[in-house]
Amino acid sequence: MHEVKKWYIDQKISRTLTALKRNGFKTFFVASRKDALEKLLTLIPSEAKVGIGGSVTIREIGLVDALLARGNRVFHHWQEGLSSEEVTTIMKQELNSDIFITSSNAVTEDGKLVNVDQTGNRVASMIFGPPKVIVIAGINKIVRDVAEGIQRIKNVATPMNTKRLGQKTPCAITGACTECDVPERACRITTIIEKKPVRTDVTVILVGEELGF
Repeated sequence: MHEVKKWYIDQKISRTLTALKRNGFKTFFVASRKDALEKLLTLIPSEAKVGIGGSVTIREIGLVDALLARGNRVFHHWQEGLSSEEVTTIMKQELNSDIFITSSNAVTEDGKLVNVDQTGNRVASMIFGPPKVIVIAGINKIVRDVAEGIQRIKNVATPMNTKRLGQKTPCAITGACTECDVPERACRITTIIEKKPVRTDVTVILVGEELGF
C-alpha cells in the first residue's frame, strides 16, 4: 500500500475510534483478521454462551469454529438444513446469549452504527438482550456519516448479500438499489445506534483490512 494511502486510512480510523469512544463505546483497533480473532477470544470467556449474528465478516475471521473448538456454547442460525422454525428458535437464543457478536453494515466517522435488516433479529440483539455486544468491522465499513452509511448499505452491501443468498430482488440482478417493493426485499428495518445503549455494554473492533460486504 502506498504510504499516502495508508496515512489517509489511518486518519479515518483514528477519527472513527475517537468518535466511538466519545459516544460511549469501548474500542479496539487490530491490523488483520488474524489479530481480530485473537482479540475476540481474549474478550469472550470460555464458559460464555455466544450468539452470532448473520455476518460474513464473522465467518471470514473463523470465529464460530474457534469458539466451538474451545468449548463455548454457540448459537448461530447460519447452518445448513435448518427448518424455518429451527432458525427462529436459534435467533431467540442469540437474543438471550451472554455475548452477542456481529458486524455493522456501516460505522460512521462521527461514531454511529448504521444497520439495515430484513428480519430484525440482528439489530434487536445489538440494542437490548445480551448484556455484552461486540461489533467487528473492516475498514470498508467506515463511512463519513449516516446518509453515506445508508447509501453504502443499499448500493454495496445489500446487492452483494441478496446475490449471495439467491434472493429475487432487483438489486441482486443490477447491483444497485431501486427501492423495490418485492416479497424478498432485504431492506426492511433500519437502525442507527447514536450512543451506547444504557443497559448494553458495546465494544467495537475495527480491523485494518476489508471484511464482509
